[in-house]
Amino acid sequence: MDCIVRSRFVLPVSAPPIEDGAVWVASGRVAKIGSWDDLARQSAVPVVELGSAVLLPGLVNAHCHLDYTCLAGQIPPPRSFTEWIKSIVTAKAGLGYTEYAQSWLQGARQLLEGGVTTVADVESAPELLPEVLEATPLRVASFLEMTGVKSGRNPLAIVEEAVELTARLPDRGVAHGISPHALYSTTPALLHAAAAAAERSRLRLVMHMAESFEEFEMFSHQRGPLFDWLKNQRDMSDTGSASPLQTVSRAGLLSPRFLGVHLNYLLPDEPALLARHGASVAHCPRSHAYFRHASFPCRELLGAGVNVCLGTDSLVTVAKVRGHPLALDLFEEMRVLARAHPDLSAEAILRMATVNGAAALGCAGSFGELREGALADMISVPWSSEARDPYEAVIHHSGRVSSSMIGGQWVIEPGS
Repeated sequence: MDCIVRSRFVLPVSAPPIEDGAVWVASGRVAKIGSWDDLARQSAVPVVELGSAVLLPGLVNAHCHLDYTCLAGQIPPPRSFTEWIKSIVTAKAGLGYTEYAQSWLQGARQLLEGGVTTVADVESAPELLPEVLEATPLRVASFLEMTGVKSGRNPLAIVEEAVELTARLPDRGVAHGISPHALYSTTPALLHAAAAAAERSRLRLVMHMAESFEEFEMFSHQRGPLFDWLKNQRDMSDTGSASPLQTVSRAGLLSPRFLGVHLNYLLPDEPALLARHGASVAHCPRSHAYFRHASFPCRELLGAGVNVCLGTDSLVTVAKVRGHPLALDLFEEMRVLARAHPDLSAEAILRMATVNGAAALGCAGSFGELREGALADMISVPWSSEARDPYEAVIHHSGRVSSSMIGGQWVIEPGS
């Protein structure tokens, strides 16, 4: 719908806040943004008054597993990462198509209510697609998960199948891609095939990597609980000579189209390696806390110029808090990040949840910010008189957003 949306504050993210601001929406895009005085002259356009609220771009969740939503709280924080892998494999064994589909859609609803308008989702149950994609207004970038260690299938066949499926998925203004799951669950042949396919078809890649110290030990030194568990299940000739990130780099995966998830355990020179290749990093603060990982190298990555964005991961890796139902919540991820890294400004944190996520998906300027020509993906949250500025008001918001618009259409109407 074409309209002018007026709010106490408009927060473009990529530009300074506008007090008593407004956004003119036309044909699903931002036609103009500015002060209310400037836009009020467009008398023929209906006005939507948000009142005492902050209007900002929809949040971009750079990493999620929607199909695991139904497993929320079922695995207590483990003693080791290897123990968790065993637990999730057992939990997934009891899920069928119906459970996965219901879980995916439940997670999508939670994201919408929590202000997310775009999500990068790793699909472990590709049989759900494209039906679930067509059942939500969310912009979903689906990344087809690939493993291959247990199945023993031909790596080229695995990659080609995933690439063919991505080409058939509906286009919502954000590209789909492929996801070699992790170093320990794939093979060098699959990684090289994925790198070649991504280069040939200009596909984006998502991969879990350097997530745990156990993975770091396995690939750097051929030791540790993960190595001991897997040594009789996979060929270990790719371990023992390089760190996880070095191994990924040698496979040819790093590029501006690469989004590495977690990267909790890096060598001192590795942030610069990521920056040289233009790769992005998705950090999931609640998942990080659940596993009690060492401090996330946020300062080092940002200092090297790496594009760092935020994700929720899945609800399998979020610890229960008494009195608080578990939900996919990017606002809570921002708050956890703020507590863990008090040197980060509210503005920097919000950028990670908006404009940085859009850049990681190859969509800089299309969403994740409010600017002329961008898609009209916007949300609003109440203005808090206790907040020092609009950025603080946003990252400390809790609960359902006041309104949400995707492509110029309200998905949560103001006042509903």
